[in-house]
Order: sequence, then C-alpha cells, then structure tokens
Amino acid sequence: MGWVMMSERELNRVEVLAQVDDGQLSVDNAATMLDLTRRQIFRLLKRYRQDGAAAIRHKSRGRTPNNQIHLAKRDYVLTVIKEQYPDFGPTLAAEMLAEHHGFKVSRETLRKWMAEDGIWLSRKQRRQFHQPRLRRECFGELIQIDGSDHRWFEDRAGPCTLLVFIDDATSTLMELRFVKSESTFSYFETLESYLRQYGRPVAFYSDKHTVFRVAKEDAKAGAGMTQFGRALNQLNVEILCANSSQAKGRVERANRTLQDRLVKELRLAGISDMEAGNAYLQGFKERHNAKFAKAPAKPDNLHRALNVEPDRLDDVLCWRENRYVGKQLTFSYDRKRIMLEESDVTRGLVGKYVDTYAFVDGRFEVRSKGRSLPYKIFDMDQRVTHAAITDNKRLGAVLEHIKEMQDAAPPKYPVRTNSEKMGYKPNGRRQGRPSGARAKRDIAQTSLTL
Repeated sequence: MGWVMMSERELNRVEVLAQVDDGQLSVDNAATMLDLTRRQIFRLLKRYRQDGAAAIRHKSRGRTPNNQIHLAKRDYVLTVIKEQYPDFGPTLAAEMLAEHHGFKVSRETLRKWMAEDGIWLSRKQRRQFHQPRLRRECFGELIQIDGSDHRWFEDRAGPCTLLVFIDDATSTLMELRFVKSESTFSYFETLESYLRQYGRPVAFYSDKHTVFRVAKEDAKAGAGMTQFGRALNQLNVEILCANSSQAKGRVERANRTLQDRLVKELRLAGISDMEAGNAYLQGFKERHNAKFAKAPAKPDNLHRALNVEPDRLDDVLCWRENRYVGKQLTFSYDRKRIMLEESDVTRGLVGKYVDTYAFVDGRFEVRSKGRSLPYKIFDMDQRVTHAAITDNKRLGAVLEHIKEMQDAAPPKYPVRTNSEKMGYKPNGRRQGRPSGARAKRDIAQTSLTL
C-alpha cells in the first residue's frame, strides 16, 4: 500500500476515532473534541472500521472541482492579456475582459493565472534594492543639494523651505538657508554664499527638480539647460541629477535629522521667523559638523578658487533671457510691457534681440552687446497668470503671494445690466401686454374712472 495524503484535520479525526474504537474515549467526548454531532461520530467510526484510516479522507480529494474554468478559456484569457493588456494589473485586466470581451473572471483568479504564466509579479518580487554607494574620496568633489519643505517653526509661523548643501565625502553641512520655496533665485542666493566661502566644487548632485533639469526634451529655448544649469556651466561646475531619492541619501538623511534636531533647537531659542532662523543657522551648522562630520578618505580639497569679480558673479547668478524688440521699441517680459527709451542706439534695435537680466536682489536690466539700456514699464501687471502651472514645492509660496494680492486689490463691484446703467427702476408690475381676464378687468376699471 502506498502513501496516503491527508490534511491535519483528517489526521486528528483518525487519532480520535482510533481511541474511540479501542474504548479509550467515549463517543460524547469525541464529538466534543472534533466539534461534531454523535451521529457524525458513529458514521465516521463505521467507515473507519470498514475501510481503515484512508476512508476518513475527503471524498472530493483529487477530483476536478465542478466550478473549475476550462483550460481553453484560461489560455484564451492569457493570450488576450499578452496581446492587448501586457502592462495591466490583474484588477484592471479583469475589468477590461468583462467590459470589452464579455469574459468574467475574478481578479484573484486572474492574478494567480498571470503569476503562474510570468505576466505578473507580486509587489515583493517587484521590489527594487538600492545598493549603498561609497562616499566620494575627497572634500569638495560632490556636493549634494536639496530643499526640505517643513514646518520648521512649528505653529509659530507658516511652513517654509530649508535649502541644504552637504558634502558627500564628509557629510559636512556646507550651507543652510531658510527660503519661502525652492526657486531658481533662492538657489542662486544660497549658491553665491557657498561660492564666496568655499570656492567652486567639482559637481553638484540634486534631484530632478525643474530648477536643475529641463523637463521637456524637445524644449527649444535654453539650449537644454535651466537658468541654474547655465550659471553652473559658466562657472565650470557640473550638475548631476539623481534617478531616485535613495541615490542622494546623504542629504535625505540630513533633512530627516534636521527636521528633528533643528526644529527643537529653534523652539528652545524662541525663533519664529526666517530672518532670525538664518542668523541662528551658522552656529547650529558648526555644532552639527563637529558632532556628525566624517574624515574624508583622502585629504585633498577639490574646491577651486572662484576667480570671478563680484560684479561678474552677479551677471552669472541671474535670470537671463533674450527678447525681440518690436517696431515700437517694446517687448513683453513677465506680464509686463517694457518700452525702451528712444535714442540713436535703440533705434537700431528694432527687429533684433536684447538681453534681459533679472537679479536676485530684484534689479532688472536690459542690455545690448553688454551695454545697459534705459527703459520704462508701460503696463505692469503682477497678477499670477490664470491657470498657471505651479510646481508642488512652490505651491505654498504662490498661494501666499496670491492672498497678498487679493487683500491689496480694490473690491470688485457686481456687473450692472444695461437697464440698471440707464437708470431704470422696476415698479413691481408685470411687463408686456395684458391678455384675457386681466385685460378686461383693467378696461373696466378705466371706464369707471372716466
């Protein structure tokens, strides 16, 4: 006799029935132990005595279930999925099969089929493992930069962003600055402070924020660079974008540490605004580096001298664009109409391009061949463009700016109709020609009056 496959429940029944058959256990106790009735115990005991322990197995074991889906249908479903829905998950694929092919199958059955056929991988199988990356060997070789939007002053002030520059080789906090949001100008301001203090590093390492990377590959303007990338290119500094947050884990972990330690220290110091916070950051940075900074693998400092005059650095760290000058010596810029003052120089610029410079401190200049041109603002409109595309990291600052504009804007009166403009006032009577009984009543009242 060969082996007999039995479940744990069936083995337990065989053991109890054997004790009843030997007289070691009563039928009532066996019924209690197996959670069955006396009648079921007698029926099982009869089968056990006639055919042995194998008779206790479930009769449907090894038989094809009545509700089993035919293999031809299973193959048809998998073929349809491979041809039309290869990247669909089980839930969406089941919906598409029922809607477009008239085949209803549960998502869990479909999940099992797809997993067996290798079309679908479980979440555990799809998990990506990020191998740890060794630190760079030299100080100043790679600087990781990121912005952390957080309630740094808790309930004492609104949320803001902390820009963090950290050295990859030593985990040294190079630059910290509170700003309203991650923007090109806020990074320009922080970068200027960094360059004046340390010099030019080999490369910066950032995420795929639009400040650092052009999102559209077919963008016509900018030569494939953002304004921040153009400035670094002029300074001969490389900018690299990480493919995942784990790749720049050094600055991500620093953000998490700062969101714990810095928030509590700002609370103890009673600081509730960005200006006082920025003044406090210098001392905090020195204490933090003394505690957490590491020694580099090599003692070399790869920072290079800036070798840029202050005025020249301002021209690099600014927003630069080209604008076409029309026949009226005007061009559009940032929802403003800029009109150049007429002179011998500007008359020759009609139909040509001029360079615009928007600086961090708010200054704006128009230049042609390096020469600054006088101008006037013809029509200034600081309103945020309707339905403007706003990055998620700048949403808080944009909403704050919108609220300030709405509070400063004059109240808008309701639009008046033409009748109201002409001074018409309703008298409460219905307009138009009276008809029927109402007309007869009005005529009779008129006759009596006469």
